[in-house]
Amino acid sequence: MDSFIIAALALCSLTAPAYGDKGTSKARSCSDFRQFYGGKGFPLDDVPQSEISGEHLRICPQGYTCCTSDMEEKLASQSRMEVEGLLKESGRSLQAVLLEQQKAFDGYFNELLNRSSVSLQETFTSTFGLLYYQSSQVFSDLYTDLRHYYRGSNVNLEEVLNDFWARLLEKLFSQANKQYSIGEDYLDCVSKQIETLRPFGDTPRKMTAQVTRTFVATRSFMQGLVISGEVVRKVSQVPLSQECMRAMMRMTYCPHCRGMPSAKPCAKYCSNVMKGCLANQADLNSEWRNLAEAMVNVAMQRLDTMDSLILSIPNRISEAMFTMTDNIQMINSKLFQACGNLREGGTSSTGVEESMKRGRDTVEDKLADSSNKMAKMVSDVVMKLRDMQPYWVSLPNTLCNIKVATGAGAEDKCWNGISRARYLPEVMGDGLASQINNPELEIDITKPDMTIRQQIMQLRIIIHRLTKAFNGQDLDFQDTSDDVSGSGSGRCADGMCSPGPRLIVPVTDRSIIYAYPAENKKVKASAQQNLPSVGIYLVSLLILLLRR
Repeated sequence: MDSFIIAALALCSLTAPAYGDKGTSKARSCSDFRQFYGGKGFPLDDVPQSEISGEHLRICPQGYTCCTSDMEEKLASQSRMEVEGLLKESGRSLQAVLLEQQKAFDGYFNELLNRSSVSLQETFTSTFGLLYYQSSQVFSDLYTDLRHYYRGSNVNLEEVLNDFWARLLEKLFSQANKQYSIGEDYLDCVSKQIETLRPFGDTPRKMTAQVTRTFVATRSFMQGLVISGEVVRKVSQVPLSQECMRAMMRMTYCPHCRGMPSAKPCAKYCSNVMKGCLANQADLNSEWRNLAEAMVNVAMQRLDTMDSLILSIPNRISEAMFTMTDNIQMINSKLFQACGNLREGGTSSTGVEESMKRGRDTVEDKLADSSNKMAKMVSDVVMKLRDMQPYWVSLPNTLCNIKVATGAGAEDKCWNGISRARYLPEVMGDGLASQINNPELEIDITKPDMTIRQQIMQLRIIIHRLTKAFNGQDLDFQDTSDDVSGSGSGRCADGMCSPGPRLIVPVTDRSIIYAYPAENKKVKASAQQNLPSVGIYLVSLLILLLRR
C-alpha cells in the first residue's frame, strides 16, 4: 500500500503543470506582467490582477497565466510586427551599402566621361582649330550616345562607334578636299569604303572592341547593384505567415504569460523557429551568391581599367586622325578610284595637314593625367559583395543573436517553448525543402512564396547578363544565333518583354525541386482504386475457364 501511494505521488509530480520561475503552485500576482504589457503600449483593463487558469490559451502552454485569449492574440501580432521590423531594418542596412556603391560608381563614371569630353574639346580646339569646330558635332554626338547607352537607352554601342568613324571620315575627307564640290551621295560612298580602305589604321577596331567591352560590363554591373537592392527591398517586405506568428509568440512572449519573464529562448529552439519563418528567404541563397560572384568577376576583370580607357578616348581619336593625314594622298587616290573623280568648284584648302601635324606633339601630354581611384573603388566593392554573400542564410542567426539565452548553464535553463529546460530537437537545414520536419512550424513546402520566387528569377536574369557582359556580349543587341536557346525557347515570353533594353531569361541547368507529398498520395490512391477492377476481371476469367 505504501509503495502504491509513493508511486501515485511520483506520477502526480510528473504530470503537474510547471509554473513560474519559482515553481510555486499558488496563483501569483500579475503586477510584473502588467508593467511589461503596458510598456508595449497595450491597455491594462483586461489584464487580470493575479494568474488565472490557462485552458483558453491557443498558442502558449496551458498552465496558470496572466494572459487572456485577447492578450495572447495581441502579443502574437506584436511579435510578428517586431520581427518584420527587424527584417526591414536589416534589409535597409544592406540596401544602403548597395546604394552607396551604386552612387560611387555612377558618380565616378560620369566624372570620367565629362573629363574625357572636356579634354577632347580643349585639346582639339587649340590643336586643330577650324577643323575641330567644323567636326565638333561628330565628337559631341559620340559622348552623348555613350552616356545614353550607360543610362540604359536602347542604343547599339557597336553601331554608334561605327557611325562615329564613318562620319569622321566624311568630315576629314571634305576638309582635305575643299577645292572640290562634294555631294551627299559621294560622301555616302566614301563612308562605305571605311572597312576596305581602313583610313584610320587599326584604331577603330581596337577602340570599338575595348570601349564596347568596358561599357557593356559597366552598365551590367550597375544594373546588378540596382537589381540586388530592389530584391532586398521587395523580399524584406514579404509578410511573415500566420504559422510563423504563432511560433514567434510561443518563443518570445509565452514565457511572460507563464510568469517567466527572465527566460530566454534556447539557441537551437530559436534557430528552428527562425529557419522555419525565413525558409523562403533562404532559398535566395544560391542565386544571391552567384550574383555576388558574377559582379566580383566583372569588377575585377573589366572595371579595373575603366578610367584609363575613357580618358584615353581623345588620344585614340587624335592618333587615328594623324594616321589618315599621313596617308591622305593614297586615301584620296583610292577613294577617287572607288567613288569617281571629283570636279573642282569648292573653296581653297585650309591647311588641314599642317594643322594636324602641329597638334601631334600636344595631344598625348594633355590627356596623360589619370588616377588610381578606380582600383580603390573596385577593391572596396569586391569586399562589400563578398561580405553580403551569406546574407539570406545568416538572417536566422542574426535575429537569434539578440534573443537567445547565453552564459553558463544556458542550455539547461533556457525556454524551449514549453518550460525552462534543454531543447532536444536537432536544428533544421536552410531553405523551404529542409523544413519538412521542423518541430516548431507546420510548413507546406509545396507552396513557395511567389514574390520570393519572382525575385529568384530576377537574380538569374541579371546573373546571365553579367556572365555575358564579362565576355563582352551585350544581350540587348545579341544576334538570335547567339541566344540562349533550346526547343521552344525565345528571347522572352509573349507579352513579357518590357520596352527599352531587353532582359533575357536564362535557361538554367538546375531547378529547385520540392517534394509533393499530397500529389504523390493521390497518385498512389488512384493506383489502389484500379486494383479491384483488375481483380474482378481475373476472377471472371477463372470462372469461365473452370466452366469449360
